Amino acid sequence: MTNNKFTATNSSYEIKRIVWRSGVLIAFAFIALFSIGISLVIGAVNISLPDIIQAIILKGTSIKGQIIWNIRLPRTFVGALVGLNLALSGAILQAVMKNPLADPHIIGISSGAGLAGIIVLVLFPTLDYMLTPVAFIGALGAAALIYFLAWKGGIRPIRIILAGVAVSAFLGSGISALLVLYSDRVHGALMWMVGGLTARSWSHVYIIFPYTICGSILAFWGAKHLNVLSLGDEVARGLGLRVEATRIMMTAIAALLAASSVSVVGLLGFVGLIVPHAARLLLGSDYRFLLPASALLGISVVTLSDTLTRILFSPIELPVGIIMAFIGAPFFLYLLRRES
Repeated sequence: MTNNKFTATNSSYEIKRIVWRSGVLIAFAFIALFSIGISLVIGAVNISLPDIIQAIILKGTSIKGQIIWNIRLPRTFVGALVGLNLALSGAILQAVMKNPLADPHIIGISSGAGLAGIIVLVLFPTLDYMLTPVAFIGALGAAALIYFLAWKGGIRPIRIILAGVAVSAFLGSGISALLVLYSDRVHGALMWMVGGLTARSWSHVYIIFPYTICGSILAFWGAKHLNVLSLGDEVARGLGLRVEATRIMMTAIAALLAASSVSVVGLLGFVGLIVPHAARLLLGSDYRFLLPASALLGISVVTLSDTLTRILFSPIELPVGIIMAFIGAPFFLYLLRRES
């Protein structure tokens, strides 16, 4: 009798938890849609929602329609896709590296993609269509180097951070050297270094969209493996998981998501640090729910931050990377003190 009562109580708790998590996901979806709507409405020229709907249907035949169709829609879509990618990348890296401070920007993966991207932009500007695959190779190389440097009979969180900071500094010096040596070609690369959405067009949407779809599908597919991995290496091996192969595979997915974002908007940091933590506070560490929640919240954070950059010092626009650094740096220090 007692056992049956315990089973019923446990089942009731599971149902309530699933209902709560589903409700949070729905709320995040509405927030993401609201953020996209705000991004389309607010700017140097405020445009009403009916005008936006008309512009989308008629594909920008009026002046306001041209603003919506050729400027705000692609910029908003790029921001949403970048936020989704970076949030998923950060959530995956935090699971794989067992480090709540892991983020593609902080641990150097974005720097690897950035160095590869700067090489293309500065040395081979005619090959800009190769930017994303080259950035992916750079991100994957940086991840492999960090993993190698941090490995010593296993992975420890503090070694990941130290190795990541060292690799990031090394790759950052390479970026700086290229900018100094080819100072006559760096105009287009400077905004890319900070991370911004200014002048993003439909071509950028077409570049990042396939990588977002592919990376998201692979990330959601790997959620169950991340759940097993979070139990610890020994338990994961006991459950039949190939731990190191899983780490390599999921790190590659995180690198793909980060590299596609870097290739389009540049070195945008802290999204992958802040967003998964915020989602984890409400949903816990079940990656079946945490990954989609992070994706939706990442859309909201980047699109709202970009909207803020357009209106904060209007008519001057700040790169969205400045806003994210302003928010993310104190958050990183808070986490560092809490984990130390």
